[in-house]
Formats: sequence, structure tokens, C-alpha cells
Amino acid sequence: MFAPDKLTIGVFLPLRFYSGNMENLQNQADLVEEIDRQNFASVWVRDVPLFDPNFGDAGQVFDPFVYLAYLAARTKNVSLATGSAIFTLRHPIDLAKMASSIDVMSGGRLVLGIASGDRPVEFPAYGIDDVQRDVRFREAVEFFRNLTQYPLSSIQSSLGQLAGVELLPKPATGSIPLVVTGSSRQTLDWIAEHSDGWLTYPDATADISGTQRLAKKISAWREKIPGGLFKPHMTNEWIDLVEDPNYPRTPLRGGFVLRTGRKGLIQLLEEWQKIGVNHAALGIQFASRPPAEVIQELAEEVLPLFPSHAGPNPLHTGW
Repeated sequence: MFAPDKLTIGVFLPLRFYSGNMENLQNQADLVEEIDRQNFASVWVRDVPLFDPNFGDAGQVFDPFVYLAYLAARTKNVSLATGSAIFTLRHPIDLAKMASSIDVMSGGRLVLGIASGDRPVEFPAYGIDDVQRDVRFREAVEFFRNLTQYPLSSIQSSLGQLAGVELLPKPATGSIPLVVTGSSRQTLDWIAEHSDGWLTYPDATADISGTQRLAKKISAWREKIPGGLFKPHMTNEWIDLVEDPNYPRTPLRGGFVLRTGRKGLIQLLEEWQKIGVNHAALGIQFASRPPAEVIQELAEEVLPLFPSHAGPNPLHTGW
């Protein structure tokens, strides 16, 4: 997924939004297999425990870890990413157990986008104080890393105490990348030091002004990364890719969706790559065309300009 000065492309799921029944999600995994065959860099799933009609978005519907395990069995190479697992709502032992299991079963293909949560209904439902979710998020990250990276853990935390025990399995390659989403109520210094990457919203995408603002954000973050270490930046956009390749970049739904032809999309991706975006996750839930058509056009016309990086083959997956 990631290399300095290069941008790769992933696809955000679901390919169609839940609209009162599950029919829109049928056969989605078949298209994920096609995404894998076409060598997209990643597929992303969301973590929405409860559907709040007032919020208006049920997300992926399936539990993200259960669904990624299913997709791991149906794909071979594509990275499997959460966008994003809510680290404040789930206990870090459970997060570590589920994430490490998927990582091992998929041969090391898991990337965890993580967040502190933004849906008000979820916190009282879990009996968690949303005011303190910034502290809980930091503690959960530390707890998770301790469990997944050290043979015998000794942890004293408000989230739990343990000593002399081990989490099994361990991640396939020793650790699982943790990509902080937005601010997650943390300072830029904390994100620069403690994240393995940063996923932010792109700002406006219909013209260059949004990219210019995004460039300043990325630059400010990278200046704070200790030792000048490379850490990838990611962004995402919901697109309505129309058949006319020359259709101009046009904002829809108050700028939340970008309608464009492929030339406009390529221009946007080139702008992002130039300012240091390393991965673009594209959502096609609002597309007016069938998902299979959009995926095919992206694979044939866009992906060759932003190819996935060569890397080691996934580790053993015959569990």
C-alpha cells in the first residue's frame, strides 16, 4: 500500500449502502475477489456497531473483523483495512485477539485504521463516558501494542491489569500497522509519534484549493514525526465516476461526494500524490453506475497510473 512519494488505490466497502434490507450487499464479495485479481492495493471496511437512523449511515453492516476474516478467505493479495476500528468501544484484549487472528489467517495483510468514535448514541449504549474517550483511546493503543508485540505482557491500566500471560497468535510479521483516523481527539504531536500512519478527510476535491489545504496539514504532521521516519498519509473520497471521461470535477451532497469523469479523477489523484498522499481509498457507494462497471474502469484506466507496490507474497494461509 505504501511507499514515499507514491500513491496507491484502494476501494472502500460497502459498494452499495444498506437501504432497509440486505439485498444491496449480496454478491459484494464476488466483486472484492475481482478487486483482488485486478491488483488494487486494499479494501476497506467500516466499524459501525449500531445503526442510528438519525445519523443516516449503517456502514458495512457486518462486523468488520468477521467480514475481513471472510474476505481474507476469498482473496489472495489485497490488503485488508479497517476504516476505522473504534478503539474506545472495544476492549483492547478483544481487539488484539481478533486483529492478530485475521492478520495470521490472511498471511499478514491486515492494516488497522483506528478512531475514537463520533456517533453519540454508541457511548451510552456501551456504558462508556464519551468525554474521556481521548484518554481511553490512548490507553487502548498502548494496551493493544503491548499485547501484540511482547511475548509476556505486564500491563497496569485503567482498562485492565495483567501479568505473565501472552496473547496468541502474534501478528504474522511482528506487528499490525495502526493508522490514526482524523484527530481521534489527539494532538498532532501524539499522532506523529504514536501512529504508524495518518488517515484524514481530503477537504474539498472539486478544485485545487482543497488539495492545497490538505498539503499544509500533511506537511505540519510530517515535520513532527520523530527522526524524519517515513509514515504514510491516506485519504478517501466518495466518487460518482460517470461514463464521460471529460466530465468536470463537480461536488455533490454539500461536497461530500465528487462526481467526475476519469480524467478529473486522475487529475485529483496526481494532485494528492504530489503533496504526499500515499494511498487513496475510493468509495463508490453513491455511484450512479453499477459497481462492477466502475471497478472495471478504475482497473483499466486509472490503476495503471497508480499501481500497487511489489512486495513479499503473503505468508502461509492454509489454516
